[in-house]
Amino acid sequence: MLLRARDSHRLIGHLAEVVAAREPGESMLSAIRRDYAAAVARADVTLGLSSPAFARMIAGSPVLTTRELEMLLLRERALGDAIAAETGTDGPQQRLAAALLASVHRVLYTEARQRSLAGQPRPEICAVLAEAASQAFGLLEPALGTSYRRA
Repeated sequence: MLLRARDSHRLIGHLAEVVAAREPGESMLSAIRRDYAAAVARADVTLGLSSPAFARMIAGSPVLTTRELEMLLLRERALGDAIAAETGTDGPQQRLAAALLASVHRVLYTEARQRSLAGQPRPEICAVLAEAASQAFGLLEPALGTSYRRA
């Protein structure tokens, strides 16, 4: 996830852009779930997919690992800002919704990175991510499935 400044801003704002661009009637959960599935289908490197050598370089550098985590947290904050702007309310509920939605990306990013470190082939990692994402988003469905629908 080492990116140029422009690309890191795009990554940080991506989830916020996904919810802003969703169709009328579509929930934020549905939009983010759909976007994640598309990213897995194209084996997008922003999911944590990398070569074992790149994964070792990141894992071996406290500075790079810290920057990665910072970017993931900034992405969650940007999503929270988008939810607050859309709802007109910036409180714990909006921030918790953002944390729940972004947590799937964060947890599965770590899973992909660990599997990359272990040398698992990218297609196998993508299959694991697809199944894990389906289960994770399914767990969020009762809490967020009908919430935050686009008017």
